[in-house]
Amino acid sequence: MKNIPRIYIDEKLCPGKHIKLGNSVTHYLKNVMRTDKFLAFNGGKEFNVESSIIGDNTGRPDPSNNLTLAFAPVRQARLEEMLSMATQLGVAKLQPVITERVNEHHIKWDRIRKIIIEAAEQSGRNSIPELMEPKTFDKFIKESKNLVFADERFAHNTPSKHELAGVKPEYGNIVLIGPEGGFSSVEFAALDAAGAIGIGLSKTILRAETAAVAAITKLANFES
Repeated sequence: MKNIPRIYIDEKLCPGKHIKLGNSVTHYLKNVMRTDKFLAFNGGKEFNVESSIIGDNTGRPDPSNNLTLAFAPVRQARLEEMLSMATQLGVAKLQPVITERVNEHHIKWDRIRKIIIEAAEQSGRNSIPELMEPKTFDKFIKESKNLVFADERFAHNTPSKHELAGVKPEYGNIVLIGPEGGFSSVEFAALDAAGAIGIGLSKTILRAETAAVAAITKLANFES
């Protein structure tokens, strides 16, 4: 099973159905992998496929989790790295959030989608994360419940008021990562006022993509 290609198919899958493959996938299977057999996946399920005909469900459970990564967009290459790793770690949703210090406004979202599909194929999950439409910071805060955010104030020994008050965090399944310049003082105040839980990830200031991996890992371990 290890050497069988895994291909994400953007349509409903069921045994006996014929899959029409695009030119790039056909070329990959025929000329690179030299096979007409592969594993097709979507919606948490995985199927054996031969000669473009869907066979039986492999029965392998989807290793994805129920976490949402909310993130302030950073430069394209770093954002691709962040979301590829988040996909590999099993997140269910990817939510762009436009914060005050976001300075990257021309993200190639079509390329991002390609990156996360490739990461899902490589990592063995049976679904791809849902890539959401960008939201403003204010709208995101109003609509999010039990929000967790990466709080770089911990790196300066200034923990959030929740930690100072000795309140045991009630972890949600949404984690927010700030932009390259960090959250503004106004945004920190809004997060605290909304009851968001700030978590420390390191005694040093982490790059956004590193913070995302650390936060997802921390929450995924808590969830399990």
